[in-house]
Amino acid sequence: MKTTHFLPLFLAALIACNGNDSKQQPHAQAVPFTQVQLADNFWAPRIETNRSVSIPSAFHQCEINGRFHNFALAAGTATGEQLGDFPFDDTDPYKIIEGASYTLAVKWDPKLDAYLDSIIAIIAAAQEPDGYLTTCVTNRSERLKRWWGDSRWEKINSHELYNSGHLYEAAVAHYQATGKRTLLDVAIRNADLVCKVFGPEEDQKHVPSGHPIIEMALAKLYNVTGNQLYLRQARYFIEETGRGTDGHKLNEYSQDHKPILQQDEILGHAVRAGYLFSGVVDMAMQESDSAYLEAAIALWNNMANQKLYVTGGIGSQGQNEGFGKPYELPNHTAYCETCASIANVYWNHRLFLATADARYVDLLERTLYNALIAGVSLSGDLFFYDNPLASNGNITRQAWFGCACCPGNVTRFMASIPGYIYAVKNNALYVNLYASSDAHTALNGKDLHVSQQTNYPWDGKISIGIQTHSRQAITLMLRIPGWATNTPQAGSDLYTFTQSNNPEPSKITVKINGQEQPVAQLINGYLPITRQWSKNDSIELELPMDIRRIQAHPNVEADRGQLAIQRGPIVYCLEAIDQPDNEVFNKYIPADAPMTFQYNPNLLNGCGIITGQAQIIHPKAGTPAGIPFSAIPYALWDNRGQSKMTVWIPTTPAPPTPPSPPISQQ
Repeated sequence: MKTTHFLPLFLAALIACNGNDSKQQPHAQAVPFTQVQLADNFWAPRIETNRSVSIPSAFHQCEINGRFHNFALAAGTATGEQLGDFPFDDTDPYKIIEGASYTLAVKWDPKLDAYLDSIIAIIAAAQEPDGYLTTCVTNRSERLKRWWGDSRWEKINSHELYNSGHLYEAAVAHYQATGKRTLLDVAIRNADLVCKVFGPEEDQKHVPSGHPIIEMALAKLYNVTGNQLYLRQARYFIEETGRGTDGHKLNEYSQDHKPILQQDEILGHAVRAGYLFSGVVDMAMQESDSAYLEAAIALWNNMANQKLYVTGGIGSQGQNEGFGKPYELPNHTAYCETCASIANVYWNHRLFLATADARYVDLLERTLYNALIAGVSLSGDLFFYDNPLASNGNITRQAWFGCACCPGNVTRFMASIPGYIYAVKNNALYVNLYASSDAHTALNGKDLHVSQQTNYPWDGKISIGIQTHSRQAITLMLRIPGWATNTPQAGSDLYTFTQSNNPEPSKITVKINGQEQPVAQLINGYLPITRQWSKNDSIELELPMDIRRIQAHPNVEADRGQLAIQRGPIVYCLEAIDQPDNEVFNKYIPADAPMTFQYNPNLLNGCGIITGQAQIIHPKAGTPAGIPFSAIPYALWDNRGQSKMTVWIPTTPAPPTPPSPPISQQ
């Protein structure tokens, strides 16, 4: 009954996205997550844990760590001092409100709805009359002056515009979920102020946003309000990058060292980069700007070919939370911030929407199944900030951090996962991710229902059903992952499969109504099937789930002489708790060693494990050199207590590089 609050908004957006018979869509549109119901054993339980555990836990942490106090202090309803260590602490409630709103849109919860109303009331009361909203500035926090200075907008790294961006994203989500304008009106007042203060005119401030996110947030606000001013403002911040006006010192850390159209190497803070280039693609799609789209693709190519971890994580350096030199991909000190993985998914999804090219979904999937969900425990209340690819056992997930950007970010992302599965463009339905689900959308104004049945990612068999009342032919675009065609990542030579243990991968098969079909030439990584669908038509797709060994480009010094293990989209690791001798760094696995896959429903909430025989690098006299090993999905390590772990495993008994000290969780 409560769905009447939000369904009209989403259906209106859906109709606008899908267009009509007479107008060709310039780019693909995601099928909204509210139109996709998951019924699988992989994502549905995680999303429910996010709803029932992660979101309440994160709100509780906001309560006990002063996040709401700061808003109440700005509103004049509390006394004391600003709490917390950072000016961007305001974004923690915003992110969780966004995630909670997404969950309301799918499963109405009157208690949660009322709780959000109470939080939003505090936030609205904290807003200054002209729309300004950053609590540490309103509260004149002396302790945080090094961040913000003496007055509003004084320092580009104050995160004031970053706060605004997360506010807009939360406000749009809450409005779409509930139909209430309480937070949306707060966001609009703030956005109007930002548009007045920043811009190209002589009496405005001329600086980029500092910590990007406001660019893609303004695009979202434009989509909801139709106010062209917000889209122009997003473009302004993008174009201001690299200009260096108003005394701002250009630097690589914030990606503003050069105008974006002149950048050819991805540099600086990884989260900022992912958010900025997501906003660039948003703007490029809205304004059909091919130059900016090509610039974003060029930087993606640089990242995918030189600065990407095999897990899909980005950002190798802890000191700047960012990218290192080309091929600088250390494992023990890999930063791979959880927020950077989320930003990487955002960027790749937008590039897919702009180009309908599966290479971006390949990387989205790699990041999603590995680096990103490693950031949250199976229990839903413990988080990684950084995600190394090797550990000597001294790090573990935490309930909260002084810099708590990742927990809130996880809550908003997990709730939106169904929105990455399907997309539509003209008369084509794109199936990007495989998961048991039912989705309702429209093509050319005609209703379309698509269903999936699969045990993916543990099994490559996928059954798809299509129902439509359209008498026109519809094209089903099935993504064929690069890993199923002997290419770990399309468009990149950074990682390749070895041939020694699997010289001829199993073939891909497709059946329509039980009849095997020839696998025609792929179009941008998709297998097109065009026909006038009948009610009982079914498609059976089987992707090969061979166990593969991955080698890194020879220029990646950290991975020389070592291989990683992958099956389907899942990257595996050795965790000490699973090994007979409770060690991982004393082993090598020959390149041609046979391995076996088995699904264990009783391990780590159900997961596939890979077993085989390893060799001890330096066996003691009189002891056997061979020893069994067991590998688990990388994303599931550290769910049974602290333990040593490694993704890359030597293939010979050459002396291993001594483990570097672990980086501490921030």
